[in-house]
Formats: sequence, structure tokens, C-alpha cells
Amino acid sequence: MTDPQLAMVMMGLFIALIFLGFPIAFTLLALAVFFGFYAMDFRILNLIVTNTYDIMTNDVLVAVPLFLFMGYVVERSNILERLFHSIQVAARNVPASLAVATLITCALFATATGIVGAVVTLMGLLALPAMLKAGYDTKLSAGVICAGGTLGILIPPSIMLIVYAAAAGVSVVQLYAAALFPGFMLAGLYVVYVIGRAVISPELAPKLPPEQTQVPLARVLFALATSFLPLAVLILSVLGAILLGLATPTEAASIGALGALVLAAVYRALTWDRLREAVFLTSRTSAMVCFLFIGSWNFASVFSYLGGEHVIEELFLGMNLNTVTFLILTQFIIFLLGWPLEWSEIIIIFVPIFLPLLPHFGVDPLFFGILVALNLQTSFLTPPMAMSAYYLKGIAPPSVRLAQIFGGCMPFLSMVIISMVLLYQFPQIAMWLPAVIYR
Repeated sequence: MTDPQLAMVMMGLFIALIFLGFPIAFTLLALAVFFGFYAMDFRILNLIVTNTYDIMTNDVLVAVPLFLFMGYVVERSNILERLFHSIQVAARNVPASLAVATLITCALFATATGIVGAVVTLMGLLALPAMLKAGYDTKLSAGVICAGGTLGILIPPSIMLIVYAAAAGVSVVQLYAAALFPGFMLAGLYVVYVIGRAVISPELAPKLPPEQTQVPLARVLFALATSFLPLAVLILSVLGAILLGLATPTEAASIGALGALVLAAVYRALTWDRLREAVFLTSRTSAMVCFLFIGSWNFASVFSYLGGEHVIEELFLGMNLNTVTFLILTQFIIFLLGWPLEWSEIIIIFVPIFLPLLPHFGVDPLFFGILVALNLQTSFLTPPMAMSAYYLKGIAPPSVRLAQIFGGCMPFLSMVIISMVLLYQFPQIAMWLPAVIYR
């Protein structure tokens, strides 16, 4: 068996093992060591030490635990109920006002935390009963929460974009700038769809009773000033400092973490138990990301040494693809990978396989990264492994069936596909802002 054939066996064995439920990071590392001994003898040990050191000293990845800590503190600051209520009273005269308020709250809260499961779960506990009580369609209500909760992995400051930047070797700052308009575009499509459905079929989202809509303007402004405004200022300060070059992503994440602590203290939610829990969850998630990087870096090094990367490159080049068909094929593969895998495994393990092919097809890594970020929204919304649906089902009333949640996700999945088509047709949606700011 030649080395390239052995590399393909290595990849096939990895896919088989993860489907069997083996831990992904340690499976990657074990396969790298096993096949590395065959290819490199004891030099594989030096390679593992070097790769591990390089990852631990990667300046880009330092921002990950800081943004995670910011998110976990904000999540525990008791701001969500206030935020939802303030946006609800502000949008009280808009068709499907509860659903629109849910989407806006999800987008803002998901952007601040970046933790899909937490946003879907908390909004499911808060907004789903309110919409069902108001007579909203169950499918529409579930779809709004599932789709809105996933926006945090796309809209900056996104942890997923930091991980992609580290894997692809691109600027986090430029990637954030490129993701800004596509993220708002997708959120806007969600809102337009919900309002359109409510206008066409009012029975899906009945109007609220007068006692809930006749709210004095002073009360609306006070609610926004005490909930929406502080969180918006925190997010905009962090993002603005990064995009304007006033701070590196790591420095901005540090300020964001401090701001989250101040916000929690102002809302009298900064207790020792909550702080300890936030630190624990930050450490656990950061360790998972770092172990994935260590495993995938070593796996990729051995895979490339055996000639596997060359085999994949020849396979794609032998198909005589043009740029459009290459992008469609790679995005379809990533779409399929989103069924069994989390976004972190896809970004760290599989996306780097396609990165060496981008120069041949003339694809900017920034543009490719935004397409991947949009695509990964589908991994949370596509049955049978739509994780957002399972998060919501776990806390939804018994009357809400999983089939109804899946059905509610489908229209929002089509909005993701529409946004990807628009980005294909008009790449400047993503590339204009980085070109203007950093030319």
C-alpha cells in the first residue's frame, strides 16, 4: 500500500470512528501518532510537541476564552427577560410583534454570548410560552427561536470566525468586517419573512390585545435604556474597537469580558457561584477547542506527509471544475458534514482540506469563510440532526412535537440558502466593507 493510499485509509478510519462515537480530538491525535510512527518513526513525537506549542502560543486563539467568558457572564446577568420585554414593547405595533421581538432579542443576545444552545434554551423558556399563549402558530414560534439562536456564530464578534481565522491564517479583523453585512442580511431576511407571513396569514400571529400594545412612550424608552442600550453599547464597543483598529481582537475581548462583569454587577447578578460557573464553562469549552486544534493539526501534518492532501487536490482538479461549481461542491460537502458534526469540528478538521485549493480557483479565503459561516447555520436547522430543534424540544411544553419544530425550521433554512445565493451573485455584500476600511 502506497503512502497516499494509507492517507486515505487514515481519513476513512477517522470518519468511521467518529460515527461510532469516539471522542474526536483524541481520535485525531491517536491516528496521527499511529500513522505517524509508520511514516516518520519517533520524529512524530517531535512534531506533536512542536504543533502543540505553536497552538498554545497562537495569539488569535487567546481571544476565544475571553469572548467565551464574556458570553457566559452576559448569559447569567439576568438581562434576557428585560431585553425581550423592552424590544417587545418597542415593536408592539409591528405585525407578528412577538416573533419580531424574539428574533431581534435572539440576534443581540446570540451575538453577545455566541453560545447557540444557551440562547435557544433561554429564549425557549422565555419567548415560546409567550407566543403560544398569544395564539401564535407552533411551527412559526419554534422556527423563530431556532433560527434566531444560531445567528451568534455568524454575526461578529463570533467565536467561530476566530477559529476559522486561526485555521485559515487570515485576519480576524477583516473577517469580522466581511461578516457584518451578511449577518445583518440573514437576520433581516428572517424578520421580513416573519412579517410577510403575518401579513398574508394573520391567524399565524394574532395581534396582541390593546392592554399590551397601549404602552406609554416614556415606559418604552425607559425599558430600552435599561436593557437594550447597555448590551448594545457593550457589543458595539467591542466590535467597533476591533474594526476601527483601536484594539486587537484579544484586547477588545478583554474589555468585553470586563464590561460583562460590570453589566452583571449593575444588574445585581454578579454572585460568586455564577462567576465560578462562568469560569468553569469557559475553561471547559476553551480546552475542547484547543484539543481539537492540537489533534487536527497533528492529523493534518501526518495526512499531508503521507500525500493525502495531494490526492484530494488531484481529485478536485481532475473534475475540471470552474470557480462556481467548486464553491457549490465544497459548500454541499460542508452542508452534509453539518448533520453529524458540530461547527467546531467542521472548521478545524475539514475546512483546512479545501483551503489549499482556493488559490487555484481564485477564491478569496475571506469570502470562503463567510460562505462557510452562512452554511453552518444550516447544521443547526436541518433534520435529522438539527441541534437547535433538540435544544428547544428539551424545554418546550409536551404539546410541542419535534416534527413541528423541524417543520418550523424549514422556511428559515430556505432563508439561509437564499442568503448564500445572494452572496454568490453579489460577493461585494461581504467584500466591500473590508476593502473600504483596510485598503
